[in-house]
Amino acid sequence: MECDVCGRKAIYFQRHSNRHLCKKHFIHDFERRVKYAVKRYDMIEGNDRIAIALSGGKDSIALAFALKKLYGKRRDIDFFAITIDEGIAGYRPPTVRIAKKITAQLGIEHVVVSFKDEMGMELDDMVRKGDKKPCTYCGVFRKYLLNRTAREYKATKLATGHNLDDETQTILLNFVQADIERLARLVPQKVQENLVLRIKPFREIYEKEVLLYCLLNDLEVEMGECPYSHFPVRAAIRDFLYDFENKYPGRKYSIMRSFEALMDCFRLKFPQKELNRCKICGEPTAKEVCQACVLKEELGILEVSRSV
Repeated sequence: MECDVCGRKAIYFQRHSNRHLCKKHFIHDFERRVKYAVKRYDMIEGNDRIAIALSGGKDSIALAFALKKLYGKRRDIDFFAITIDEGIAGYRPPTVRIAKKITAQLGIEHVVVSFKDEMGMELDDMVRKGDKKPCTYCGVFRKYLLNRTAREYKATKLATGHNLDDETQTILLNFVQADIERLARLVPQKVQENLVLRIKPFREIYEKEVLLYCLLNDLEVEMGECPYSHFPVRAAIRDFLYDFENKYPGRKYSIMRSFEALMDCFRLKFPQKELNRCKICGEPTAKEVCQACVLKEELGILEVSRSV
């Protein structure tokens, strides 16, 4: 097949646009959509210092590469990366190595923060000791450490590698679970004290395109799956969307656009809550005590927390 733009040999068929693209024009289209999302939502502005949440997986590796390529020459923008080492034997060490490799290649500062050092216990140990699901501990502590580290390193934004598949799965999942308030929180309404604003430059990019972008740019990626990633409801949503998109290309974009059209309604119904400072650690929370401190107390590791 030939590229529909230039006539060269095509390497990808973009089903939602019904176009065949060569390597050059696939990369151009990918990066165009990244820039579109960044501009539409004012994700990157002058004098920003942007922390990149760098797990070492394909999405975060591609994100670091793309942001550095597209915006790295601007003198008024600075990037650095944060890797959270949860302590998952056999899974996390390879991705930490890859994260170190890409940051060295791109010439950006890299900060590695571990559960063991900051929480006093690795995730594997938390799972053995506690009674919560692994992803509960991981999700709460990862967000906690990403925000705190980004703030301590003077970041104005925190970029994550969430792609179009991730976003549409989350939208539909919250909808079918009738959690409309959580759905409304997907797009922040205002900046909150001590909470670094999150941005998602890949929200217009399909997951499979992220992988292809990595391959075409010779980026090393780790394809292993986290041993704790068991989400039966999300998996059902993921499979449904995959089949639906396969039969009717572009429907993930339709879901995204419908969600965006409803955002003003969500904001009126569920205005963003003012956050407090956790009375134990001082981090932002909607309650008196943040969820991280609640979990640390349950695990018997609260004493390792920093004082306010």
